[in-house]
Amino acid sequence: MQTKTQTTKYAKVKFVLLALLVMARWGSLYPMVKIGYQTLGIRGGETAEILMYSGLRFFLCGAVMSGVAFVRKDKIPVPKRKSIVGILGVGLFAIALNYAFVNVGLSLTDSSKTAILKQLGGLLYVCFAFLFFKTEKFSVWKMVGAAVGFAGIVAINFSGAGLCFSVGDILIIFSSICTVAGSIFNKKIAAENSPFWITGISQLVGGALLMIAALAMGADMLIFGWASFGVFLYLGVASTLAYLLWSYILKSIDLSSMFIIKFAEPLFACLFGAILLQENIWHWQYLLAFVLVSAGIAMGHITKRECRKKGERVSVDGKDGLTIREE
Repeated sequence: MQTKTQTTKYAKVKFVLLALLVMARWGSLYPMVKIGYQTLGIRGGETAEILMYSGLRFFLCGAVMSGVAFVRKDKIPVPKRKSIVGILGVGLFAIALNYAFVNVGLSLTDSSKTAILKQLGGLLYVCFAFLFFKTEKFSVWKMVGAAVGFAGIVAINFSGAGLCFSVGDILIIFSSICTVAGSIFNKKIAAENSPFWITGISQLVGGALLMIAALAMGADMLIFGWASFGVFLYLGVASTLAYLLWSYILKSIDLSSMFIIKFAEPLFACLFGAILLQENIWHWQYLLAFVLVSAGIAMGHITKRECRKKGERVSVDGKDGLTIREE
């Protein structure tokens, strides 16, 4: 018979593996977005069409997800009224602003550099997480893990020429900050709301905002062929499932720990870039990055027993094995 401690460990391993699955899905989006631009003939600098492409994708996926949640409202309770502002915050920051910046930036800079710069926001959050949530504690191990993990990300693009910042790079940095803001909103409402509603409404709202911005900028109608529609469908399904899992995982894992795991995203981006775009990944930097990112994840998940707050305990819900913090 398993003890509560054993069940807690198994649950933690399960959520870490699910988080890595999310990183794999998000990592695959970098090359797939570029392929999507190619299939539609969208070139860098065509901001209106880029925003329309992204907005249409999220609007349709959000409508489908919200429809599923509404039909199954007997099993998926509607969001609480006090959570609406938080869900709208997720839609504004995690979807609309994040993807406006990242998709335009991605058309102006390399995907590998994009993957690196996207981690800057998470690095800042890991170091200052205790300012946003009572359950987040200042931890030297988290900061060391974040530093080691980020060193792995930098190792992917290490070269004698160093890193230079273009307009596209600056847009990616803004995107990473918006990702953190959206995740903070998501974390605050995750415990009391279904991931289906959070994902559905936020994508619906974020997609609508992107489409409105695209139309205001004079976007042309997108004409899909079989190839472009196939890529579009993959991007929609992959990102929706990733955000659904992300909202689900946030119920039980500290956001700072999630951002440390997020350092694995660029590794998957490089892997899919090699498979889909025939990019050369056989460099010593990638092996070093893999080792450093793995070490950073391990450091970020060192047991917290020695630094729990007075009066706080960890229990396990026997129904689904979720780690639940109670005060």
